[in-house]
This record gives sequence, C-alpha cells and structure tokens, in this order.
Amino acid sequence: MADTRVIVGFVSQKGGTGKSTLARALGAVVAGAGLKVRIADLDPQQGTLLEWERIREENATTPTVRVEAFSTAAEAVASAEADELLIIDAAAGANSGTLEIAEAATLIVQPSGAGIDDLRPAVLLFHELVQAGIPRDRLVVALCRILSDAEEEMARNYVVKAGYDVLPGYIPERTAYREAHNRGQAVTEAKHSALNARVDELMEGLYARVASQLAAERKVKKPSGRRRR
Repeated sequence: MADTRVIVGFVSQKGGTGKSTLARALGAVVAGAGLKVRIADLDPQQGTLLEWERIREENATTPTVRVEAFSTAAEAVASAEADELLIIDAAAGANSGTLEIAEAATLIVQPSGAGIDDLRPAVLLFHELVQAGIPRDRLVVALCRILSDAEEEMARNYVVKAGYDVLPGYIPERTAYREAHNRGQAVTEAKHSALNARVDELMEGLYARVASQLAAERKVKKPSGRRRR
C-alpha cells in the first residue's frame, strides 16, 4: 500500500470522558515503539494537549510526542502524512466535524464512563455514525474513569448489547493518572498503581487495532517497557 497513513479519531458527545487521556496514552505508546505519530488537537482555544506537550518537553520526558492544533476536522484530516499515525482529539459534541473524522479514520474510539449518563449518549452517537454509513467495525468504546470491576462489567454489557465493540481493560479513576498528566506524562507512564494492568490491557488492545496498518511498509516492533516504575 503506497499510502500507509493511519488515522485514529477520539470522539465524544460529552466533555471530560477521557478523549485527551486516551490520545496522549496512544501517542506515547506508539512513539515508544519507534513509530511516526502526531496528535491533532481540535480545541486550540483550550489547548489541553498543546500545554501537555510543552510540559512534557520541559521535563525532558521521552519519547517525544508531537502535538499540533487545528481549527477544523477537515484541516486535521488533510494534514495526515504517509507512514504516520495521526491521532485526532476531537472537540466534544456530535457535529459535521465528527462525521468528517469518522469518514477518514481507520478507527473511531469513543471513551465512556460507567454511568448511563455517559453510556447512552455514546451509543446514540455511534448509532448516528452507522446511519451515516460508517461501518460498525470501525467503531469501538474505551471505558474510562471506572471505579470497580463491577462497574466495568455493567458498562461493557451495556455497550455490547447495543451492538458495539469495547476494548479490553479500562482506565480507572485514579489521582495518580491526573498527576501524571500534570507532569507531561501519559497514564501509561504513571507511577505504580495496583490497577495499572487495566490501563496496559486497554492500550495493548488499542495498539493492536492500528499496528497492522502502521506495519504496511515497515515492521512494527511490539511495545515494551512502556510503563515507568
């Protein structure tokens, strides 16, 4: 395949569900594997990811994760380069930009908490995308801000019953992960937590979704040593 660009879009009806958390984590994992990756921040006014990149550079945290701001989804999609993973962190809310990202993306990831207030809008957004012609196999939910295995099981069953896939593992609600972001790190680089295995499981499942495309013209090495203990 001549053009090996791969686009992963993180979308959500609501803010604060974990889009930026997942975008940072995937960027760090892919960069740690020695691959070309860039994060497109579609909320330049807030600039969450741009600020995270600045702090990361100040703290000399490696690997380097490149972040760029874009005003529109179309601009971000058009910027995608060959042999690159472009991670798009979309602004909250379903709009024309969400559909633009979904039409161009290899994979659309929607984070969700365990409450019905999060799960129902997530399922409704995926229903809208399917009705607009987006294949179901491009859509997947990632569970975030989970308090217990029981919450995870309930949320997973809800999404699966609605007809959509859910990545393995989840991101727990932990102070350590917020502190990691404050240091310019990703959740995969956080200090030791008893629940880190859940994060690793989620990110390994997500990485597996994009690795085959990224390996089209070069051999992808398996991520190793991602977590800093």
